Amino acid sequence: MYIFSFEKLEVWVESKDLTSYIYTITNKFPESEKFGLTSQIRRAAISICSNIAEGTSRITNKDKAHFLSISFSSTMEVLNQLILSYELKYVSEDEYLISRKKIESI
Repeated sequence: MYIFSFEKLEVWVESKDLTSYIYTITNKFPESEKFGLTSQIRRAAISICSNIAEGTSRITNKDKAHFLSISFSSTMEVLNQLILSYELKYVSEDEYLISRKKIESI
């Protein structure tokens, strides 16, 4: 099976792992947040690895940089939503700290 260039990037692997982790911890969010915070944080997390993948397929460095910039912005969006989730007691302190470490690594 062919391995695409983005699949070889440590930052893509780590952002994909963060996305999986976000899905796991948001499974226990209140049902009332299904179309709110749960949906928003999941979409932002998916955006991180998706924009890295899409950016690698671009021809010019300017286009590649644009998609990496979007990816970084989505990472900050996830961090913001994790802070709120922690303050609302939707995630434990351990889950919050693990998530932050994953984000810092990315």
